[in-house]
Amino acid sequence: MSDSATEAVLYVCAERGTQTPALAEERALQEGRAFAGERDLRLGEEITDHFGEVDPGKRPGWQRVRGMVARGEVTTVIVRWPNAISTDQELRYAEIAWCQEHGVRVQFSWAPLSELGGQGR
Repeated sequence: MSDSATEAVLYVCAERGTQTPALAEERALQEGRAFAGERDLRLGEEITDHFGEVDPGKRPGWQRVRGMVARGEVTTVIVRWPNAISTDQELRYAEIAWCQEHGVRVQFSWAPLSELGGQGR
């Protein structure tokens, strides 16, 4: 990675399966790392939350992401897909807009979304 690499945070909030509980989280982490590497984004931190809470503001991991954004520590938040932020569209869009208002891009690492540009609106 070059010296000009951009600092990013990888945020994962994945539903745990019954037979292989950690599989979805591990895949999202691997995918996010690959996404960052392909785009010369330096991952400063990987943050995970348990899936289930609709309001991202109530999740400790997302609160850490918001803190990093507010302090100007990152320029990019990588998530696998929009529902990792929230399954509620209004809450999700509000969080993406808040990040963008702070000069931070939200990018999606899941291949079908990343191939379309991978950015939250």
